[in-house]
Amino acid sequence: MIAWRPFVHEGTNYDLSHLHPFVHTFEQAAQAGKPAHVYPVQVIFSLHCFTRGADGIEDPKGPLGYADSRETRVFDLGRYAQSQQLPEIVRALPTSPCFHTDHGNFFTVRLLNAATGQEDTYEVYFTASRSSSKAVPLNLFVQSAYVRDRLHTNRPSRKKIGFFVILHNTLNGRPIKAPK
Repeated sequence: MIAWRPFVHEGTNYDLSHLHPFVHTFEQAAQAGKPAHVYPVQVIFSLHCFTRGADGIEDPKGPLGYADSRETRVFDLGRYAQSQQLPEIVRALPTSPCFHTDHGNFFTVRLLNAATGQEDTYEVYFTASRSSSKAVPLNLFVQSAYVRDRLHTNRPSRKKIGFFVILHNTLNGRPIKAPK
């Protein structure tokens, strides 16, 4: 599992332990004659949650470079600050609206109060998969999270899906089809 090392820049240490993998058990209450379900899930965060792609001027291998085993990106102080809320956003997924992206993953939206006092649209993209562990049979991989701004012009369609539908179908090997 990925345990992110702290990032140090100009003498400041940016701790990333809040993005270390953790197990969370999501509990779905019994309803309409269906039994309750418990879903133990391994939550994993990508470096895209606190980094961004280079803008063409920056060198991702420069002083703000941060790498994992697959890629090097630019450490983003804004994304880092916003990422502090990600573990709680993930824990709240059962009561948050989730949407299909039409690309095999899902997202949720949270409004954050920026320093300006305005609300920003914070989009959190994730996938669910089966794991090889019987004790924790599901993985939830947070692929990316960022504030929607002028640099992020793609707008995924918002086709709602329940979070427990995602977990149930993934656990049982059933396809998850986006509504038309």
